Amino acid sequence: VQLQASGGGSVQAGGSLTLSCTASGRYVMGWFRQAPGKQRDFVASISWSGADTTYADSVKGRFTMSRDNAKNTAYLQMNNLEPEDTAVYYCAARIGDNDLDLLSVDYWGKGTQVTVSS
Repeated sequence: VQLQASGGGSVQAGGSLTLSCTASGRYVMGWFRQAPGKQRDFVASISWSGADTTYADSVKGRFTMSRDNAKNTAYLQMNNLEPEDTAVYYCAARIGDNDLDLLSVDYWGKGTQVTVSS
């Protein structure tokens, strides 16, 4: 399974970006991020139906995850970006409909860089 991620870029603090990830199949989808010299951390996930979303505390209220199953695409809308959000963002998918965490990822996409300047 190939996950196709896109949408990274550079913005100033307070700006917005939307990441997209495309994958065919029934998966929980999510995003993780990894800053230089740091571990890869969970950011957000969304169930197959789209009814359930989970967010890291650091992004609650600023990031929103959604999906369009007709397009096999999940989205991460990132608003009010902060310099601390600077990282490589990785799309991830888990078969089935259980919670997504670092150890339960079945497929990874290539990372996309997000850079937020102050």
